Amino acid sequence: MNVKKLSFFHILISALMAAFFLTGCGGASASDKDTDDSEKASQEASAKKDSGKKRESVQQFLLPQATGSVVYGNDIISIDASNTGEGYVMVQYSGGATKVKMQITLPDGTQYTYTLGQNGAYETFPLPGGNGAYHIDVLENAYDDMYALAFAQDIEVTLNDEFKPFLYPNQYAWYTQESKATNYAIELSQESSDDLNYVENVYKYVTDNISYDKDLAANIPAGYIPDIDRTMESKTGVCFDYASLMTSMLRSQGIPTKLQVGYSGEAYHAWIDVYLTESGWVDKIIEFDGNSWTLMDPTLAAANNRTSVGEYIGDGSNYTVKYSY
Repeated sequence: MNVKKLSFFHILISALMAAFFLTGCGGASASDKDTDDSEKASQEASAKKDSGKKRESVQQFLLPQATGSVVYGNDIISIDASNTGEGYVMVQYSGGATKVKMQITLPDGTQYTYTLGQNGAYETFPLPGGNGAYHIDVLENAYDDMYALAFAQDIEVTLNDEFKPFLYPNQYAWYTQESKATNYAIELSQESSDDLNYVENVYKYVTDNISYDKDLAANIPAGYIPDIDRTMESKTGVCFDYASLMTSMLRSQGIPTKLQVGYSGEAYHAWIDVYLTESGWVDKIIEFDGNSWTLMDPTLAAANNRTSVGEYIGDGSNYTVKYSY
């Protein structure tokens, strides 16, 4: 069984104010807005800033737990399905194989493949397909790229809340109460007036402080997993690192965030969709009048000029989601 390597990642963070939503190629750009609209938006932004209003920061994050009330497995594999209603499952491997894969098949038939660690610790994986029947396979490497089934399990999932899979940490966006990134997220939140302003502050932090690591991008190891604190400390990373860091900082502050992986044209790509109460899931590109938002891709914005970023992103119509983490 061959497991596809994610060899290249980009990230797209999309945030929305209703008055500036683009609906494909026909959407209006910031330059098309009337002067009165721009002045009004500027006045409203200034008024909000001057009001002293602060968003309510999350101090205790939602964190997964292997509570042991529902467990499947054998001598070397443990699948803790105690909290599937919260949108995640936890898996532990303690066998002797040097390479182990886990596959989760969603109710719609989409199959997600992960690399499991060999340290005997539980790892967390999302259940992004909503309610329904999921299937889990744990596979041990036999030789070369061939894997043998070590354990299989069906589970039935009924979510307590449709947003829960995108509010907890998981293997690709892992954090704890002690993580430097999420503690800094509290500081940014305390400086923010509302959720939109907080998303903006996180975006600005990442684009101002993280540089793209071209050497790592050219030599991504198989099974690469981001480390958000490593990204903060080194101030470098590939696109997957950008996505993981932003996802972690937003989720830890109670903002549902999807780490999306798919295609931009023919390029394998990763980006972020954010849920805002006023607008729902934001999954397109937007522009603002210059005071806040513009065409954004944090990875590209950190290393390229605005024109090249805009040309790469386009209107967002060529983005195709394959996986949501």
